[in-house]
Amino acid sequence: MYGNLIFNEFNKIIGMMKIFLKNSNGVDEILISAKLISDAFKLGGKVLSCGNGGSLCHAMHFAEELTGRYRENRIGYPAIAISDPSYLSCVSNDFGYENVFSRYVKSIGNKKDVLLAISSSGESVNILNAIEEAHNIGMKVIFLTRESKLKNKFSSYVDVEICAPFSRHLDHIQEMHMKIIHVLVLIIEKEMLSTV
Repeated sequence: MYGNLIFNEFNKIIGMMKIFLKNSNGVDEILISAKLISDAFKLGGKVLSCGNGGSLCHAMHFAEELTGRYRENRIGYPAIAISDPSYLSCVSNDFGYENVFSRYVKSIGNKKDVLLAISSSGESVNILNAIEEAHNIGMKVIFLTRESKLKNKFSSYVDVEICAPFSRHLDHIQEMHMKIIHVLVLIIEKEMLSTV
């Protein structure tokens, strides 16, 4: 009954991956991002990650792959997802949800660090505020989103923008983001192990 639906859903993601790979910028953006994060680790910096909903789950997964392990047994790397429920509820209540990530970035970020900001829509105010704060501190900023969604001043605050191809459905964007995150972690792991 739902066989065609399953087939079509997988084919949509395959099609998006093909579009992404045809655009050499996407591949280059992953490579540049992995280098920014690896260089930060080598200089004693860390990576902070943030997102809302499914993107928060991606931010957490990204951090645990780096602090734990991906494919190789090796030391953990300094990665923190902004995901502590007590922090999120406290700051949301006291300062507004639009400031929940930017306040954390301001509290513990420094110019040796990198921010990985994830937004399926590219329009989340709290993510854009975190990007601005990271830029003000002097952090490198990687924005994982869909197409080119940055407007006005925010485009100058981002060092690398990795964009999934357009889809009307945010779940398809999130599926692309997970693959991008896994490839990003794989390259970081290889880059770090090659310098040991």
